Amino acid sequence: MTQKTLLLVEDNPDDEALTLRALRKYNLANEIVVARDGQEALDYLFGEGEYAGRDTSELPQVILLDLKLPKLDGLQVLEQLRANQDTAHVPVVVLTSSNEEQDKLRSYDLGANSYVRKPVDFEQFLEAARQLGLYWLVLNEVPYGRD
Repeated sequence: MTQKTLLLVEDNPDDEALTLRALRKYNLANEIVVARDGQEALDYLFGEGEYAGRDTSELPQVILLDLKLPKLDGLQVLEQLRANQDTAHVPVVVLTSSNEEQDKLRSYDLGANSYVRKPVDFEQFLEAARQLGLYWLVLNEVPYGRD
């Protein structure tokens, strides 16, 4: 079985720590890669910048993508992912504090697979991360040859 990797794109250290804690607590991913801005996420996925030489055929099982990011925002990242045939089918879950209707619409228009608002409550946040990991890393089947 191929290692299941999750790419977490999150610039808030507290949200990053909570998400990592929940995913590790329930052993949902073999590897979790964290990108702290939109450009770093694209560099990881396309093997550029500090990730030059990375085997880009190894795609994450799922990307948890915040919208409010430095350098490139989440919508710009999503747009570039969907425009590239190698990353067009990687599942992307928008995990954000935004409740703006235009963010939801734009996310789905650009091909997001899911849109989840981050809960404010600590226990609810842990449970949301657990459920996301369980579904996207254990139950969901991806179309690009990963099992």
